Amino acid sequence: MNPTVLVAGETLVDFLPGSASALAATEEFARRPGGAPANVAVRLAQLDRKPWFWTRVGADPFGDFLADTLADRGVPDRFVERDPDAKTTLAFVSGDPDTGPRFTFYRDGTADTRFRSGRVPDETLADAEWVVVGSVLLASSPSREAIHDLVERASERDCTVVFDLNARPELWADADFETEVERLLPRVDVVKASPEDLGPAGVAGDATDVTAVASQLHERGPHTVFLTLGEGGAAAAAAEAAPWGPAEASHEGYSVEAVDTTGAGDAFTAGVVDALAGGERDLDAVLARANAVAAASTTRAGGMAELPDPDSVA
Repeated sequence: MNPTVLVAGETLVDFLPGSASALAATEEFARRPGGAPANVAVRLAQLDRKPWFWTRVGADPFGDFLADTLADRGVPDRFVERDPDAKTTLAFVSGDPDTGPRFTFYRDGTADTRFRSGRVPDETLADAEWVVVGSVLLASSPSREAIHDLVERASERDCTVVFDLNARPELWADADFETEVERLLPRVDVVKASPEDLGPAGVAGDATDVTAVASQLHERGPHTVFLTLGEGGAAAAAAEAAPWGPAEASHEGYSVEAVDTTGAGDAFTAGVVDALAGGERDLDAVLARANAVAAASTTRAGGMAELPDPDSVA
């Protein structure tokens, strides 16, 4: 049976500092697999909802590491592409559990900037019910056009399109973030964002007010908005057009001893998709599920580490 969820986006290598959080003071790094869509795909596989994952890494040792990691984590390799003419993206991570991670990217002409339209066939989209994309690939051509093409075709086939609105200003030298987001939103059903992502996307006002945020995004296309609020938990709002709307919900989150918050938002996204794809229609329950997955993900280092107890987030 084919997966009913397709995730599309970058896979890269995160280098986490050893004893010091400042990159300039760090002499040793721990290598970890990363990339927001890759984290989502792995978390879905860990939750027993194996997705197709369309990604592109270099035909280099780092690409070998990432392809092997995805396979080891249970992600099917059908759409894991290897680029013989480009390197794999690297990101160096700084910060701590209190401030959250900060990233320094090495991504000039790397494999994930070189996606090509049409690599996911229409037959796959006809079987898929959910398509999950992020915003990083929109920063570079031809990957930008490939993601727009994928979302357009998914929307035409009535897939539910989930958009992880992840603003990375340092990556946007060749395009305008707000313009590309505005172009994509009319074909998007569900948006997940943090307050930091909303200003660059052109959402005005209080970015922690899910009602105000959702009303602006509803007008631009999506019928459902999930807003992550860090220690404040998360909130959601759905318009009448949503299968689970109209509704609003909030959840204060769970208290855990956080080791590494890298990928917590991606784990939240996976929890949302897993709950909704599993038939959950109560937004309070969806938020509880997503926050549980996110909290569990922070108790081990790296965005793809095994969940300590998958049963605890069931």
